[in-house]
Amino acid sequence: MAGAGRAWRPGALLLLPPRTWRLRAPAQPLGTAAGRAAGVGVVGRLALGAAFALGGGAGLCMAARQRLKEHSAAELPAGSLQLTLYQYKTCPFCSKVRAFLDYHGLPYKIVEVNPIMRKEIKFSSYRKVPILLANAGSPLQLNDSSVIISAIKTYLISRRNSLEEIVSFYPPIKTVTEKGKEVMEYENKYWLMLDEKETKRVYPVKEVRVEEMKWRKWADDWLVHLISPNVYRTPKEALASFDYIVREGKFGTLEGLFAKYVGAVAMFFVSKRLKKRHNLRDDVREDLYEAVNEWVKAVGKQRLFMGGNQPNLADLAVYGVLRVMEGLEAFDDMMAHTKIQPWYQRMEEVIQTTRA
Repeated sequence: MAGAGRAWRPGALLLLPPRTWRLRAPAQPLGTAAGRAAGVGVVGRLALGAAFALGGGAGLCMAARQRLKEHSAAELPAGSLQLTLYQYKTCPFCSKVRAFLDYHGLPYKIVEVNPIMRKEIKFSSYRKVPILLANAGSPLQLNDSSVIISAIKTYLISRRNSLEEIVSFYPPIKTVTEKGKEVMEYENKYWLMLDEKETKRVYPVKEVRVEEMKWRKWADDWLVHLISPNVYRTPKEALASFDYIVREGKFGTLEGLFAKYVGAVAMFFVSKRLKKRHNLRDDVREDLYEAVNEWVKAVGKQRLFMGGNQPNLADLAVYGVLRVMEGLEAFDDMMAHTKIQPWYQRMEEVIQTTRA
């Protein structure tokens, strides 16, 4: 298991020029979609685009309806945030952000992004979701689920800095994978940028912060990669997943048929490659069961949540990732064959309470 994220050091930031993503005028040209294979036909784009809606090929997607939905919540203090979340509903990374915003009672709007054309985010050169547009006096674009959560949490705790200044503490860095693919990473994304007094208030002892960061990273680096191989594990499960996509998505009759059957077949085979890439067992359920039981063990029997009496950012991350499987066979199997159910139900209850 990978260790906690890199620590924020004021001196180090001088070596990492911060880059702030801003809302661009819609009239600017549409950026090239990341990861779109050249020469993919209309049918292929339809299936792969729908499958991609789980965020980076990490699990089940739901083809998104283009709608704007507003979540009401308790009023924020003076200088309140105006938030708009661009997402695929069943993307685990987007689900993480919604869990965080809901738990903290933050009002926000949702824009569902069409996973094929993605025209809803044509204003952005960053072509992934989630994207959060935040206005705390001036419009600002935040990318990457963990950066979004860390930056907004820091802003809620500490009003010493503007949100724009806080976001600058999470600079994007381009790196190249072993296969030569260029990817964007973000420095310090599991850290809250707090002063000493604020840190002691949020994390009474150092171990509390280290534990939270460790399991947030675990959710991103391991747990999320177990979703796709499990929801597309068999042809039957893959077909059930795409049946759900077609029923919920905005497809014509012929488009729906192609998406359902071609997409199901494609993702069944993709899930096998993902299983090999992440060194999963022949029965990927075993890896899922082991992972969630590992989480339950880490929470322990003496705590309601990893955060104690209330969820912390690690609780919200794990819950956000797992709930994208709700309604599918993989989710039912997980509930029946692991010890996750009591913690999961507590998470549902506390988030519903804070939203209400």
